[in-house]
Amino acid sequence: MERKVVIAGNWKMNKDAAAGRELVESLKPLVAGFTDADVVVCPPFTTLSAVVAAAAGSNIKVGAQNVHWAESGAFTGEISAEMLVSSGVEYVIIGHSERRQYFGETDATVNSRLKAALKAGLKPIVCVGETLAEREGNKTNEVIGRQLRDGLAGLTAADMANVIIAYEPVWAIGTGKTATPAIAEETHKFIRETVGALFGAATASALRIQYGGSMKPENARELVAQADIDGGLIGGAALKADSFAKLISEALGR
Repeated sequence: MERKVVIAGNWKMNKDAAAGRELVESLKPLVAGFTDADVVVCPPFTTLSAVVAAAAGSNIKVGAQNVHWAESGAFTGEISAEMLVSSGVEYVIIGHSERRQYFGETDATVNSRLKAALKAGLKPIVCVGETLAEREGNKTNEVIGRQLRDGLAGLTAADMANVIIAYEPVWAIGTGKTATPAIAEETHKFIRETVGALFGAATASALRIQYGGSMKPENARELVAQADIDGGLIGGAALKADSFAKLISEALGR
């Protein structure tokens, strides 16, 4: 099955409204011809409205970096899926490794957030990945298998048609270790096989799986050329229009 490449830029805690608007305005002409890819930018909450306005009428879609599981209530500092939808957001990142590491995210909370996002009509990007200790302990498949089973619990094959999985090799981020395209592909293949066991072969075949381990313009082409890698969840390279556009171009083999 031919799966459409999806490249999402996670801006993390960077770019205020003015800087976000400027980045998108610079990015629009650079990616206007990339109709064979889904291009997504994920700014901080305070920058979302400015970016949605700047991206209007272009092929750039907007995502948020997190979402709460409740529709409303006494959850100070949180944002609901309905609030995101009303702001013009289409995608949302759920379970990022930094949320798991610093803010107590668990597979159970990922599952709750995921269900809320799907109910509201958002397209979730669900992150999975193992740490260096887990990798060196040969627990990669065990950890990622658990994250998928528990994180996707209660979903249907129809739900999965709107879900993207992002593989983050936490062990290869800031450790000096490197995930080669072959190593990345091995884990992406395992993710697809696991989803197949949970939801069926057709669902697994259609699932888009992003690589979230420091994809850059220099390695994007070789990574996305792998059979089970369908794009990237991009950090640093997404914070400048030229590098992000170059990465997308390379990922598309141009």
